[in-house]
Amino acid sequence: MKKILVLVLTLVMIFTAAGCSSSKDQESRVGPGEKGEAKVTVGIVQIVEHPSLNTIREACVEQLAAKGFKEGDNLVIDYQNAQNDQTNLKTICQKFAVNNYDLIIAIATPSAQAAAGETKTIPIVFAACTDPLGSGLVTDLDHPGGNITGTSDAVSAEKIMELAKRITPDIKTVGALYSSSETNSIAVIENLKAYAKENGMTVIDATVTNSSEVQQAASVLTGKADCIFSPIDNTVASAMPIVAQVANKAKTPVYVGADSMVKDGGLATYGINYVILGQETADMAAEILNGKNPGDIPVRTMSEMDIYLNQATADAIGITIPEDVRAEAKEIF
Repeated sequence: MKKILVLVLTLVMIFTAAGCSSSKDQESRVGPGEKGEAKVTVGIVQIVEHPSLNTIREACVEQLAAKGFKEGDNLVIDYQNAQNDQTNLKTICQKFAVNNYDLIIAIATPSAQAAAGETKTIPIVFAACTDPLGSGLVTDLDHPGGNITGTSDAVSAEKIMELAKRITPDIKTVGALYSSSETNSIAVIENLKAYAKENGMTVIDATVTNSSEVQQAASVLTGKADCIFSPIDNTVASAMPIVAQVANKAKTPVYVGADSMVKDGGLATYGINYVILGQETADMAAEILNGKNPGDIPVRTMSEMDIYLNQATADAIGITIPEDVRAEAKEIF
C-alpha cells in the first residue's frame, strides 16, 4: 500500500511539474496586449553618450511601448553604455549573448559590429549605421539575411556641402575631422572627397582615434581650412562643444552630419531626424519580437532630410545666414 501511495504521489509531482513548465513556456511567449509578467528581455548597447544616440534610444523605448512592449510590464531592458571603449563594448555584447536575450538593439556602427561578432542567433536590430554594407553588417539591404537588420542614418556629404556653399560661398578648402576607426565616417568622407574633386575644392584630413585628440585636430584644421566638415562621427560628436569652441575662436564655420552636432555648436547640417530614426528602429524590433525573421526585414534608410542651423554660432563667427536658408530650416538653435 505504501509503495502504491509513493508511486501515486511521484506521478502527481511529475505531472504538476510538467504542467508548471508548460505554463511557464506559455508565459514566456506573452505578446503585447496579453496578460502576463514581463518576459521579453532586450539588451540595448550604445557606443557612447551624445545627444543623437541618446535621442535614438529614448525614441526607441517610447515607440516600443506604443507597440505594446512596455518596460516594467511585459518588457525588461538592459541598457549599457560602452563609454567609447571597444573592450567595454565587447564585454557588454558578450553578456547579452551569454544571457540569451530575446533581442539586441545596437546603437551606432561600432555597437552593431560588436553585437554581430558575439551572436549569430539572437536577433539584432542596429540603429544609426551609416554604411551597413561597407561595415560588413549585411550583404544586401533589401534582404539582410541572418539575424540582423536595422536603420541607416546615411547622409549626403554633397547635400551638406551644397548647403555650406549657400551659407559661405567662398569656401575652397575643407578640413575633414573624423575618427579613422569608424567605417561609418570613412564612407561619408569618401563622398565628400568625390564632391570636392568635381567642384574644384581641396580636402585636408585630420583623423582622431579618441575624443582627447579632437581639440588638437580641430586647431590644426582652423589654421589650414576655410571650413571644417565632420560626418556623423561618434568620437567627434561626443566632443562637439570643444570643436565649436576652437572653431568659433578662429571664426571657422563647422558643417556637420547630425542635428545634435549643430545643437552642440556646429553651424549647419542637412540631415535626418533622429526621433524618427529611433521610432523606425523600434518598429522593426517590435516586428521581430512578434515573430518576424530579422533577415527578412529590409534595412531602412531615412529619406526625410532637413536643414538645422545654429544662430549663436553664426553670430560668434560673424556669418549672416541667408534668409532663404533660414526659411527652409527645420530648426534654428
